[in-house]
Amino acid sequence: MSGAHHGVEDLLRELAPQVLAVLVRRHGAFDTCEDAVQEALLAAALGWREAGVPDNPRGWLVTVASRKLVDQVRSDAARRRREETLALATPQSALLAPAADAVPASERDDSLALLFLCCHPSLSAPSRIALTLRAVGGLTTAQIAAAFLVPEATMAQRISRAKQTVRTAGADLTLPEGAMCAERLAAVRHVLYLIFNEGYTTTCGTELTAPELSTEAIRLTRLLHRLAPGDAETAGLLALMLMTDARRTARTGPHGELVPLGEQDRGRWDRRLIAEGVDLISRTLPCGRVGPYQLQAAIAAVHCEAAHPDSTDWPQILALYDLLERCGPNPVISLNRAVAVAMVQGPGAGLDLLAELERDKRMARHHRLVAARAHLLEMAGRHGAAARAYREAARLATSAPEQRHLTRRARLLERA
Repeated sequence: MSGAHHGVEDLLRELAPQVLAVLVRRHGAFDTCEDAVQEALLAAALGWREAGVPDNPRGWLVTVASRKLVDQVRSDAARRRREETLALATPQSALLAPAADAVPASERDDSLALLFLCCHPSLSAPSRIALTLRAVGGLTTAQIAAAFLVPEATMAQRISRAKQTVRTAGADLTLPEGAMCAERLAAVRHVLYLIFNEGYTTTCGTELTAPELSTEAIRLTRLLHRLAPGDAETAGLLALMLMTDARRTARTGPHGELVPLGEQDRGRWDRRLIAEGVDLISRTLPCGRVGPYQLQAAIAAVHCEAAHPDSTDWPQILALYDLLERCGPNPVISLNRAVAVAMVQGPGAGLDLLAELERDKRMARHHRLVAARAHLLEMAGRHGAAARAYREAARLATSAPEQRHLTRRARLLERA
């Protein structure tokens, strides 16, 4: 039953953006369409566990969400004119027949167009990302809030305002062209990057990864790369995702425990994905201006090409992080660079950089900074301080596998 439950959840997460795109294309009201889709998803989650998944789950959701949308409009007397417009625009077949799970005439996937809609220029950058993670990525408000390091209530208000802004702007479900497309590419890439990261290491919960999210991010990035094949940063982002996802199966042990990079069985890495990613970034880097996603992909390639942790070319990685930090200040990049400095110049040098980074309010109490400090203290032989730092990082972490890993590291040092 638990496996079936997760199967339904995974299916609904996959279908949600497709169903939302269908309703937005048909009716145009993004905010009410999103509400109707959420109601249909809830009905499916409750009903499919008992009755089973219908033959055409996408069609079932589209039909039920359409009915929910009509019900919403009819229940609001102040929107009487909108109800008449909606009734004229909605085919009777969508409301009365065929059955909810009948195969529709078109199985068009407008997920990429929906992605650009959520990155509408009338929205602020944080609102674009939050709305897309909610509508396309299927993340909960709590997960998005954790990614932004803000309270859940704040994020809920931000998403609600973003939906209202899209509605007011009268945006439709079409792919932008020319200069407008180029302007919105950066926001779309950032959104896909965050969706992938949430899938690769979840912010909370009992599982380390959410493969359906990282897989969906890769699928959408492939579509984006196909749309803009000459955009070097999109190619760099895709290469980064491929080489990072190639290590996913080696990141957990037989009992779901986290396995850090230096302890992974590299024979379990997906060499096909690595080869594709290395080839893509090798062809992209010489072609023009180098951006942050290309540099991160180059760092991933250096890790992937090392047959053993001891053979990792850390000086090259540090040089790439130096370039990456110059592209734009970012506390997470600075954190990773500090670890690279420690691997090249010794743990003391890395700890000095972490002490500077602790002044950044965004990172001061972040479990990854505390975990990095614990790791460098362990490298320096300061086992007591390292154990205390590992325990502090475990208290700050919201992911159960990370909590267990950090606690286990502390116990090993305490026993030693």
